[in-house]
Amino acid sequence: MLQSVTPMLDGITQRFAINAVVIDPNFGFAAANAALESIGVTTSFAMITLLIAFIWNILLVLFRKQTKIRTLFTTGHIMVKQAAVATWIVYFLLPDFRNMLGIIATGILIGTYWAVFSNLTVEATQNLTDNAGFAVGHQQMLGIWVADKFSSKFGKKEDSVDNIKLTGALKIFDDYVVSTTVIMMIFFGIILIVVGEPIMRELDAANFPNGLLFPLYILEKCASFAVNLVILKTGVRMFVGEMVESFQGISGSILKGSLPAVDCAATYGFGSTNAVTLSFLFGAIGQIIAITGLLIFKSPLMIIPGFVPLFYDNATIGLYANNRGGIKALIAMCLGSAFAIMLFGMSTFGGYVGNFDWATLWPTMGVVIKYLAIPGVIICTLGMLVIPQLQYRNNKKEYFDLAEGEE
Repeated sequence: MLQSVTPMLDGITQRFAINAVVIDPNFGFAAANAALESIGVTTSFAMITLLIAFIWNILLVLFRKQTKIRTLFTTGHIMVKQAAVATWIVYFLLPDFRNMLGIIATGILIGTYWAVFSNLTVEATQNLTDNAGFAVGHQQMLGIWVADKFSSKFGKKEDSVDNIKLTGALKIFDDYVVSTTVIMMIFFGIILIVVGEPIMRELDAANFPNGLLFPLYILEKCASFAVNLVILKTGVRMFVGEMVESFQGISGSILKGSLPAVDCAATYGFGSTNAVTLSFLFGAIGQIIAITGLLIFKSPLMIIPGFVPLFYDNATIGLYANNRGGIKALIAMCLGSAFAIMLFGMSTFGGYVGNFDWATLWPTMGVVIKYLAIPGVIICTLGMLVIPQLQYRNNKKEYFDLAEGEE
């Protein structure tokens, strides 16, 4: 799906001749590597950060009786990207600690984030998936908790997307493949028409040969999105089943009573079948309105949402919101990154992660670290470690029972 959408995002940038920063973990990862190289630091430093962070996550689970951490972050590609971005953030904010001390501090900081915020998704994910035995380890873990905790304020669970009754010809939209295709035809179709055929032929030559008419190209693009979504939902659910089963060997011995924290896409096979599509739609509309505002007010920094936050953040947060508060919550909870980009000096390098946690939690921690240096890192780390203690206090009886293998 990423390969399908990237040419469209590039087309928007080229069509309007804007100097843009793309908020997407793939662009953010490339920007972080370029930023580290610009100060003479090799990307191997980020891999050391990752190793320290993962070991720290394991230790927090091993001492779960004291830390109250039940989850091990296992989403490898996300770990690599976040380790690189976090290394740059600490090195940029604390230039005096561009050394091994800074790497250790970053590793503990990011490892604590992985452990604490994946742990924060346990109750919400078990509720959504009927105790499927995993948590979410991705880029919007705080967003999941917010959606699950507060979505009931916006609506009722009984008003779920699945409970909307369609009649007559509209019943074809009960099939989420059809509804996804039609919605993408409207959404992506308008974008492709605005960008224009010549630009798309230049940027997406491999999928737009000379003999293919522009309307058919649009139809193919939109239909392929729906097909890819079906493959994603089906394949990931199968993968999660195997992953959870194999993880039981670890959770039953070395890390007894722990859960794997996996990619957010693992949740798409649960809950409402149409919630993922509608969440993406409403979230994307909101972000397009924000971009339009930046254009109208001639912002010196144009923020372009990449596909990962555009789809995965909106779809995931909306899925949890719909599960707890119905369609009103789905719309309200699908929510930037400009402050973070300026704070962390990423505008020069053209990218930033931009997902929910990295547009809210990390800028907040960044301000603390900027003004308090290493003590700020310690305060942020300790502050995060308080969260599972509060979770445990609110649910002592069932807290560890939610992790399979806990006696």
